[in-house]
Amino acid sequence: MHRKAVRYVTQTTSAAAGAVATAATSVAAAAVAASIIFSPVADAASRMEGVSEDLLRAVQLNQITEEQALKFEARLAGRILGEA
Repeated sequence: MHRKAVRYVTQTTSAAAGAVATAATSVAAAAVAASIIFSPVADAASRMEGVSEDLLRAVQLNQITEEQALKFEARLAGRILGEA
């Protein structure tokens, strides 16, 4: 009988620890999601600056040509700056 009690306590303790870990993970995920949702949206100028930096890096890595970068940046500028 003693063995069964020890096994029961061990199993329930493990289950409880798993439930606490799952709850902690859920809380952490919710905190990250809230920080993303409630963070201020970047203004159009800073968004375009980031796009330019990303495209410049892509050109430097030979992932795209300068011509492709310019065309893509112009298209995005129309969308991003058109929203503002």
